[in-house]
Amino acid sequence: MAETSEHPEETQAQRLNRNFNELLQELRVTQTGVQILTGFLLTLPFTQRFETLDVVQKRVYLGVLVGSVLATGFIITPVALHRMLFRRGKRVWLVQAADRSARAGLLALALTTSGVVWLVFDLVTNRVAATVAGVLSILFFLSLWVAVPVLRHNDD
Repeated sequence: MAETSEHPEETQAQRLNRNFNELLQELRVTQTGVQILTGFLLTLPFTQRFETLDVVQKRVYLGVLVGSVLATGFIITPVALHRMLFRRGKRVWLVQAADRSARAGLLALALTTSGVVWLVFDLVTNRVAATVAGVLSILFFLSLWVAVPVLRHNDD
């Protein structure tokens, strides 16, 4: 949630509304991508090449499919919560729950995307290169989505 010092003139209700609206705007960016990724993953078993995957590749595929579905669910949850709790005086809980859900969705998206990177590299190159690419992908997301904000926050 946003810092209260950014807009000292806001009431708590205004701040909660702004925080929730900002969160929804952020999630709009991820919703489409996650839904496209999930749709794409759902079609893969129906391709000819899918039958050539080994047991490990099929397990990783199922893992990234589950991760993608989880990411979709977590990222869309704030909208569903808002619909269910609209005008019921639960704005504080709603903003907190939506924030936690969005964070869980981003974590699931980072792990899923890294798993997809692993799978593609494993299919195209070899397992060692796939492992390196998967780990680098996770480190990339951790750097951008965790380390940069933490370091920036500590600068203040």
